[in-house]
Amino acid sequence: MHPRSLALAAVCGAALLAPAALAPASAQPSTPQEPDTAAPLVREDGVSATALLAAVRGCPQISRGRYREDDGARASVPVCGRRGAVYWKADLDVDCDGRPGRHCNRRTDPLFQNMTAYQQADGRHLSAERLPYVVVPAASRIWRPARSGVRGGTVAALVHRGTVRYAVVGDTGPADLIGEASYAAARALGIDPDPVRGGTSDEVTYILFPGTTARPIQSRRAAVTAGRAAAEKFARTR
Repeated sequence: MHPRSLALAAVCGAALLAPAALAPASAQPSTPQEPDTAAPLVREDGVSATALLAAVRGCPQISRGRYREDDGARASVPVCGRRGAVYWKADLDVDCDGRPGRHCNRRTDPLFQNMTAYQQADGRHLSAERLPYVVVPAASRIWRPARSGVRGGTVAALVHRGTVRYAVVGDTGPADLIGEASYAAARALGIDPDPVRGGTSDEVTYILFPGTTARPIQSRRAAVTAGRAAAEKFARTR
């Protein structure tokens, strides 16, 4: 995760003011890209957005403070917790980090990093293009995700405009920012996944289910199966 708003503005501004200062694409370090294969389709029907949003009405705050959604913004987003879930409501910035592909690489994303905080069983970094994942803030005095049972592979439900999609915790970001998910997660929610111009300022609800993990972490099917079961249980017990 990157503090994107100001950083991207600086990058784009520099590109407009001094294009000659930028190295040609051929001179930039290259990283092998994966073929442009579509992420596997998995049916994600199950608990409704209405039921999940009803279950997270109100906020028993578990964070010691609040997070900013973007650089320079007011800290306004608390992390909330109820039995069986940790959640917050924020915007969605697009994370393209991880294994490079056609849509996520150094050319498409000026802030691209070819790594994620969590890796697959084979040691490779996750693919933001193929795997819907959520970015959580790095541990800080505001909140320590691990103490709430949130770790790499923890399953999540994302709710946006009546749509529910499942994901995993796949990356970490700055300790004071919140509201980011992978290219594949944005696309699954119907949000523009472009790492520079995409994302949304509309509210997205992030619901994480501590203790429920997708295995292997890179399996979208495992995330959907485990996430749907956890979401249905959580919605029933509210």
